[in-house]
Amino acid sequence: MYFCVGGEQINAIGRGICVLLGISLEDTQKELEHMVRKILNLRVFEDESGKHWSKSVMDKQYEVLCVSQFTLQCVLKGNKPDFHLAMPTEQAESFYNSFLEQLRKTYRPEFIKDGKFGAYMQVHIQNDGPVTIELESSAPGATTSDPKQLSKLEKQQQRKEKTRAKGPSESSKERNAPRKEDRSASSGAEGDVSSEREP
Repeated sequence: MYFCVGGEQINAIGRGICVLLGISLEDTQKELEHMVRKILNLRVFEDESGKHWSKSVMDKQYEVLCVSQFTLQCVLKGNKPDFHLAMPTEQAESFYNSFLEQLRKTYRPEFIKDGKFGAYMQVHIQNDGPVTIELESSAPGATTSDPKQLSKLEKQQQRKEKTRAKGPSESSKERNAPRKEDRSASSGAEGDVSSEREP
């Protein structure tokens, strides 16, 4: 995995994880610390015996590649992306630098790599598996004070609940079906993720 800015490679890692960090208006130091703990302790790698979902990036001594990705805070207005929930650039840069500093304090500083904040980048990611996991920044006990944000979060939760709802017959079939562990892993595709903030 690596970054290019203006056609020049500026950072790269070997095995590890790529963190696309969308910083919202509501994020605080509490959420930052929560996310650092989650990212570094998330068990997404296999152990020495091949058992999946057993080891974290720290357990394996792998690297972490970080990208500030404000587009993750997108809300669609019709077909047009709106980024008003993203933290403004000046604050977000300071927050992002604190995030990197906390990662480096908690893990091995030489294993934490990042791109160039605010730059138009080409991010080349080889997604092994593929495995992509979305982590929410709300730390236990965190509260949201903005009524608009509360409404948005409630709507998101309602949508999630609707998509998770299952009929009783389907649920009982799943409970009675024997579980199989998929031990195969396909090679991930390489893709580009670009970020650029419109003026």
